[in-house]
Amino acid sequence: MAISLKPLGNRLVVQPIEEEEITAGGIVLPETAKEKPQKGTVLAVGPGERNDDGDYIAMELKEGDKVLFAKYSGTEVKFDGKKLLIMRESDILAKLNE
Repeated sequence: MAISLKPLGNRLVVQPIEEEEITAGGIVLPETAKEKPQKGTVLAVGPGERNDDGDYIAMELKEGDKVLFAKYSGTEVKFDGKKLLIMRESDILAKLNE
């Protein structure tokens, strides 16, 4: 899914993957009781950091990657009615191989 939001530097735009709203026992969880998501899909990738010579250092992640990130990392923004996170590549803990 392409978006018209381009992050700068070594930042990424990540769409959090929301957890189930119903527990295994059938209890519906309200928005305030749900845990913050820690998984997401990378929607956009910045050009990367610059080194001392002014050249870009390539990012390890690319659009479409599924990632795991810290619970309170990144900055939450609303864009086109969706909750997105803008975070640095260093905030990503792992890439999920699914």
